[in-house]
Order: sequence, then C-alpha cells, then structure tokens
Amino acid sequence: MNLEEYFKRIGFHGSYDKPDLPTLMLIHKQHVKSIPFENLSVHCGERNVMDLEVIFNKLVRNNRGGWCFENNFLFGWVLREMGYETTMLGSRVFSSILNDYDSHETHLINKVVIDGVAYIADVSFGVSSQVLEPLELISGKDQPQAVGVFRLIEKEGVWVLEKTGRKPKVLNPDFATSSLVSRKETKTIYCFILNPREAKDFFDQSDFLQTDPSSLFTNKSICSVQTPTGFRALIGWTYSEVTFKPEEGVDVLDMRNITDDEIEQVLWEKFNVKLQNKLQTINKKADYSI
Repeated sequence: MNLEEYFKRIGFHGSYDKPDLPTLMLIHKQHVKSIPFENLSVHCGERNVMDLEVIFNKLVRNNRGGWCFENNFLFGWVLREMGYETTMLGSRVFSSILNDYDSHETHLINKVVIDGVAYIADVSFGVSSQVLEPLELISGKDQPQAVGVFRLIEKEGVWVLEKTGRKPKVLNPDFATSSLVSRKETKTIYCFILNPREAKDFFDQSDFLQTDPSSLFTNKSICSVQTPTGFRALIGWTYSEVTFKPEEGVDVLDMRNITDDEIEQVLWEKFNVKLQNKLQTINKKADYSI
C-alpha cells in the first residue's frame, strides 16, 4: 500500500507535505467523486473484511467502491500516513421507521484535528447525505455545501448530524411517488460520541450488516458516487442522476429503471466499477431514500 497509488486513484496531484485543512478538504472531495459508496460485494457472493491490505487492493487497485467500513477505514489510514492527527469514531444511523437511532454503531467515521480544531471526515454515506468536505466539530453552526446545509448539534456529549436540503423535482412521472425520493427538508443522519474506536469494534456489525435478512445492505444493492453537479445512484434496477439547483431551490432527479442486461454497462460507464463476479441485483422494501 502506498499513498501515490491512492492519489492516482482519486485524481489528486497536489502537494501533501503539510497536513493542513485545504489539503484535507481537497482529498475528501476527490475521494467521494472517485470511489463509490457501494455494497455490491454483498450481492456478488463476496465478503467484505476490515483488512486494510484487502480494502486497498479492492478500492484502489481494482477500481471498486465500498461501504463505510472500507472507505472510511482506508481514508483514516491515508490521513495518518499523511501526518494528520486522526481518530476513528463510531456512529449510530437514524431510522425514520423507528424514529430513533440504531442501537449499535453501524457507521464508521473519522475525527481529524488540525491546529487544535476538530473536524469530522466521512467519505462513505452516499447519495444526498454525503458531505463533500469535512465538517468542523462545532455545535449549532450551519455549514453549507453543494448538497445542502449540514449542522452538528451537541447535547450532553452526544453529537447529532443533520442536513437541510432542497425540494426534489422528479422529471419522470413514473417516480413521482417513489419511496426512493426523500421529501423531508431537514433530516437527521446519525449521532456519535467522541470515544475512540478501533477496527475490531466494528467486526460484529460488519458481519451482521452483510448477512442478516433485516439489514438494509442485504435488501438492496446500492452504488452511489458524487459528481461536480450532484450525484449518481443505482439502487436495485433504478438508476438516478441528481443535479443540484440551489439557485432554483430544488434538486432535479432524473430516474429510470434499467434491465439486468444494462447493469454491467451502467456500473462501468457511470461509476467506473467493473465487477469480477455476477451481481444479483436486489431492491426489496427497506428504509432508504436518495
């Protein structure tokens, strides 16, 4: 594993002699535009493991994406190699069905401290909840990005990430009432505390999420990548191109269903993903929207 290969993978050509904020913001943005958030291995008869060598080969050398236990684990390694003060954290994702957070920490994130100021780096949540740049760890401050306005709110040691977005403008009338379309202007994404975590703290949840019948990741095949103007997503057989239109106060959603014969081509042309094993596309009912 080496940084040069990773930088080539994300298209980063700048200097990394100094672990400063502008460099962190740039590589964070390049990562989410280059390495998809995806769980396709779960539906290809493969197993996701929290082994950095395996993850590096998959995401960097084999042009795949991954979920948070891969993307953010790799990104944390990159930051430490670059000289950043980085701590792994665990977060509990909010469920709109339960109207509460998961009981377990099923999402890995990183805290980065630069010149005494802390930031949250998360390169692997995907779709409209994906931050493009790290968020300053400060309570109640609006932090506008292209996708919307994020804010972190702290109460009694628990930090909550929420986002205020724009109204969806769905072009294809067939998807006007689709459950994949998020219509909540402000939504809660996850919560976390600042206790440091290690990779072993996520082993059980990694196994659970890719095997349990109730898991989102066993019920839907997901691939998402950010673009200069929005993001692309393939959820089951539904392909979406989303364009942010902040000047109009909307996000434009161009959605269509594709066939099994088109899956491989769409993954390659739209996400730069080439699978080694046959994908068993799936889109069962689950609490998920783009």
